[in-house]
Amino acid sequence: MRDQRDQDKIDALIGTFFSAFDNRGDALPEIRRVTDCFTDKAVVVRHSKAETAIYTPVEFALPRIELLTRGALRNFHEYETDSNTSIFGGIATRTSRYSKLGELNGSSYSGAGTKCFQLVELGIGWRISSLAWIDDEA
Repeated sequence: MRDQRDQDKIDALIGTFFSAFDNRGDALPEIRRVTDCFTDKAVVVRHSKAETAIYTPVEFALPRIELLTRGALRNFHEYETDSNTSIFGGIATRTSRYSKLGELNGSSYSGAGTKCFQLVELGIGWRISSLAWIDDEA
């Protein structure tokens, strides 16, 4: 029973994370919605052929929030298309496939990739302790 409650809480947290970058309609992304998903010392890693970049949650979120609020990227949303979560007491891992859609500088923009979350239950709820992701190559 505990695992199902934890699964539901993790699903909600990951849903909040993905929805934090949605700027469709009247939605406005906010830094706090992103950073509240993470532990204080979380690490965010983006891997690509060109480089591997390591961020704090704030360093990760700020440029994305600016892109979404200043008009270059419109009608954007990113969403989970598939996931697998393993829970081990107060820690968990989640692998998520995701897609993203929007309009970048007036042209259609889309993509997909994989995000790997490490999560921890802190007594105040589940939080992301690390996130690593890679976009699919076009």
